[in-house]
Amino acid sequence: MNKSKLPEIIRDTFRDLRINHTIAEKILWEYLRNRKLSGKKFNRQFPIRYNLNNKESFFIADFYCDEAKLIIEVDGEIHNDKIEQDEFRTIILNSLGIKVIRFTNNEIFSAIKVVLDEIKNNLH
Repeated sequence: MNKSKLPEIIRDTFRDLRINHTIAEKILWEYLRNRKLSGKKFNRQFPIRYNLNNKESFFIADFYCDEAKLIIEVDGEIHNDKIEQDEFRTIILNSLGIKVIRFTNNEIFSAIKVVLDEIKNNLH
């Protein structure tokens, strides 16, 4: 990817994702924003840049807590077809010292307390 274009691509991508967030992401964001959960700061649709084989690229994390080096991903049905891609992404992020936890939309809708407890357990 052309390095000079990368910041522009990242900006455009995360802006679009912030505008077009899912209902599940919106629900979870209400619990994470403004340090509501364990006093930790979370960012939504946060770009994580990395370099693999001298090729700079990026991922956009649904939610990211830099203090805990924790990414929270909210997966809709589209991720059923992207399991290998998600696993590869997690391996790269883990190699950067970032832990990734995933929840389905259904978990957000039906068991938000369980989701929040799991996030809290991963903040330490």
